Amino acid sequence: MTKIESVNVTKSYKIRDLGNGKSPDADTELLALDQVNLEIKKGEFLVILGPSGCGKSTFLDMVCGLSKPDQGTILIDGKAIDGPGLDRGIVFQQYALFPWRTARKNVEFGLEAQNIDKHRRQEISQEYLNMVGLQGFENRYPYELSGGMKQRVAIARALAFNPEVLLMDEPFAALDAQTRDILQRTLLRIKAQTGKTILFITHSIDEAVFLADRVAVMTARPGTIKEIIEVPISREEKLMDDVQSTPKFIKTRYALWETLKEEVDKAQEICRSCPVEECSFAEKAGGNLAGLTPESIPQKVRVQ
Repeated sequence: MTKIESVNVTKSYKIRDLGNGKSPDADTELLALDQVNLEIKKGEFLVILGPSGCGKSTFLDMVCGLSKPDQGTILIDGKAIDGPGLDRGIVFQQYALFPWRTARKNVEFGLEAQNIDKHRRQEISQEYLNMVGLQGFENRYPYELSGGMKQRVAIARALAFNPEVLLMDEPFAALDAQTRDILQRTLLRIKAQTGKTILFITHSIDEAVFLADRVAVMTARPGTIKEIIEVPISREEKLMDDVQSTPKFIKTRYALWETLKEEVDKAQEICRSCPVEECSFAEKAGGNLAGLTPESIPQKVRVQ
């Protein structure tokens, strides 16, 4: 059964044209996504993988309901998305926790919007804090938690109000390698426990292979779906200590790189040809942009 369906989705942005001798105030259209067609099955863990600037996060924003396509439609259970909703939980790269709330109170935030009574909110928040391994940290404030712990709180908060879909935009990109590995494994266990439909955005091929049931590879801008690759590794196999060294993992990773590498080259060329004189966009090299914020990227190339 199809849970999420994208039908001919196209999205453009108006940006300042700083090249070709035009006035700096002149507007031009930047085509971010072009005719994106994608089906995500109920209960599936689907990862979107693509080069920097291909429109991955733009697409996720539209599934969240934070923006709308210029053309085409995104549907959940056959109904067009017309805004944010409690059927979707969202986890961003930046933790977006309320600094004045404890871990427990952050998790309870969505439950308060549902008018759930205090006692039941505490039960639910404790259940999900336990699920992400934060027993004993319920009353800590965000400044008292490590980056990995903050992201665990964000995941628990997204799950606590029981959304049908979990949307994750490079949630582990800013974490160290060891913490990222632990949280990836935690996420697979949560997926097994809850059966949620998960849409996950990443730059990392290894992360895509490790987490996904299927991987949708996007082209360089304007982004569209280039190919969808099945990952022939069960969740039980993925939780083995040495899964990254198995022939199936290596073969799948190679297949994804073969599909992606041409798009990475194109994305690098797009970035190098940007007319912005002093471009902080990964030094015009199309590198991993996980550490940049939208505000730090010149408007000319602010599409991720």
